[in-house]
Amino acid sequence: MWCIFVERVHTGAATKLNLRNEYDRFLARKFLVLLAALAGIILLAGVAVTLGSAHITPVEVYSCILARFFPDYFQTSDFLNTIVWKLRLHRVIMAVFAGMGLAIAGAAMQGILKNPLASPFTLGIASAASFGASLAIILGAGFIGGEYLIVGNAFIFTMVASLAVYGLAKYRGISPETMVLAGIAIMYLFSAMTSFLQYVGQAEQVHEVVFWMMGSLGRSSWDKVAIIGAVTVVCSAILMRLSWDINTLGAGDETARSLGVNVEFVRVSGMLLAALITAAVICFTGTIGFIGLVAPHITRMMVSGDHRFLLPASGLIGALLLLAADTVARTVMAPVILPVGIMTAFMGVPFFLYLFLKRRKTFW
Repeated sequence: MWCIFVERVHTGAATKLNLRNEYDRFLARKFLVLLAALAGIILLAGVAVTLGSAHITPVEVYSCILARFFPDYFQTSDFLNTIVWKLRLHRVIMAVFAGMGLAIAGAAMQGILKNPLASPFTLGIASAASFGASLAIILGAGFIGGEYLIVGNAFIFTMVASLAVYGLAKYRGISPETMVLAGIAIMYLFSAMTSFLQYVGQAEQVHEVVFWMMGSLGRSSWDKVAIIGAVTVVCSAILMRLSWDINTLGAGDETARSLGVNVEFVRVSGMLLAALITAAVICFTGTIGFIGLVAPHITRMMVSGDHRFLLPASGLIGALLLLAADTVARTVMAPVILPVGIMTAFMGVPFFLYLFLKRRKTFW
């Protein structure tokens, strides 16, 4: 009898040790994905800065960047400083933060709504931003004057759309279905108003609206990078604090409530944070599609659906995707620079078809 007891104790200890080792390998794989994505961003950023009429090498780019922070150890020149810091680097950093923000917003929305087709534009945000920009371009009307007229309009109308979706969903009860349906209604409303403005606008104005809606990083500057970066980092940090609660929502609202989760608060605050990130990005870049839809799916295949890892990994994958898309857009028809929104669609559609044709029957 004693031998049987000792054998069971040893068997239980061995099983526990095996499970612990398996879990450690599971975590190591997730951290490896994070490190690989971060290394890819650093390498691709160095290559992206070299692209342009003035030919410089990646080594010169990295030396110029490091010389700004460690002037005693690295040397650079005024020419390199001008090319890297004043002309090119802010566009690359903007691509990183914009891709990161859109991907994290998309991952959060998919988890909160339990919908694999959810993206930062699910709540009609893109349509609202397009209407705000169209209002500024065609009619010259807006809430903020000067150079930030278009940006201010786009941002304010995205937040108006988010609050309108919340109000409609609140009226019928906050749930994934009501939020998606309210978002679709808001999307069609602002799309109709944008189409009306394009109909009454002049040809040059309509052309400018269409170009804005394609999405571009050509309007980047260090001030805009600072705004996008600050909003993305702060809102992403708050979403990370909600990651356990978002995980719990995947088991159903009743299960989440039984575990002490304030379901309505998590759903509304998470969606508003994702909307704020999206608004901060697209008001400067225009509508850039597919990053917020595709990046979370790519990441989920590598790190599973645990939002503690899914959110930061999606951000890094999204940054890598948008930076790669912008790099290709700048080179494929050089010296003509394509809008980055076109390239993200070209990159996103094949992958989405792959998910549709090759993956298992359900995405989730």
